Amino acid sequence: MFRILFYFLFIPGFIYTATLGLLATWIDRKITARLQWRVGPRWFQPFADIAKLLGKEICVPEGAPKLVFISAPIIGLSAAVLVSTMLWTLNVARYSGFVGDLIVIIYLLTIPSLSMMVGASASRNPISALGASREMKLMLAYELPFLIAIATVIAKVGSIIIGNIIGFQSMHGAIIGSLSGFMAFLVSVIVIQAKLGFVPFDMAESEQELMGGICLEYSGALLALFRITKAMLLFTLPMLLITLFWGGLDISSFGGVLWFIFKYVIILTLLILIKNTNPRLRIDQAVRFFWGPVTLLAIAGLLLALIGL
Repeated sequence: MFRILFYFLFIPGFIYTATLGLLATWIDRKITARLQWRVGPRWFQPFADIAKLLGKEICVPEGAPKLVFISAPIIGLSAAVLVSTMLWTLNVARYSGFVGDLIVIIYLLTIPSLSMMVGASASRNPISALGASREMKLMLAYELPFLIAIATVIAKVGSIIIGNIIGFQSMHGAIIGSLSGFMAFLVSVIVIQAKLGFVPFDMAESEQELMGGICLEYSGALLALFRITKAMLLFTLPMLLITLFWGGLDISSFGGVLWFIFKYVIILTLLILIKNTNPRLRIDQAVRFFWGPVTLLAIAGLLLALIGL
């Protein structure tokens, strides 16, 4: 049992997800460069950036609580690894989950953002503290419509077990194929744009205003951990949407794997296009946006799911 857990935790959970996530960041940078009439980096550039950071010195700000400052990126990375491990396991072995595994994943997905807020607050830098404040407000804004979108899936399936959600879609078709499911999917795409800190929701970092914001005081291996976490989420969050709304991953055939890759590329491309075609919002605009039209769209999808549409 321990060997199986070790295998899933490190091989698919960390190694595969980190590798695929870093490749996804390269795709992001490449498409962004092409849209700006630039060549863009080579495929190995994200790996070279991480390797370079791992070899640099770790600087802890004077007066900062070292334990909190150093442990924050480690905790965030651990949460991302756990989420990716659970998603890989549940897609490969559909009925290996447990009651409420979906709730656990939602809970774990809040930890990377919380760890960044805690680390920025511990750095004793007023600019980082401002970035942490923006991240906190943004998190409070997007979690509400995200939970309502997840509730739409639960209402249609009648279960909070991810294996049952995947099984329901294999029998009745993908949830995204219904009107309520498509509305919840759109809400979730907008939310993960904010969870990833992509434009127009990058106000917590915003290099032009805050010089990096929540990551301003981080360097060396600690900064590398934050970047690996973000790269892993760039793969894990779309994988979660595919699992909940689009049938999940079918490894029983080569065509099923290709179909999963196709779905992931569609979501990734959508995220990159939103990132490159919108200006950054102010934090008050972002809060009004999530608590206004996005929440209303999520509620409409939930009501349609409850009445069976």
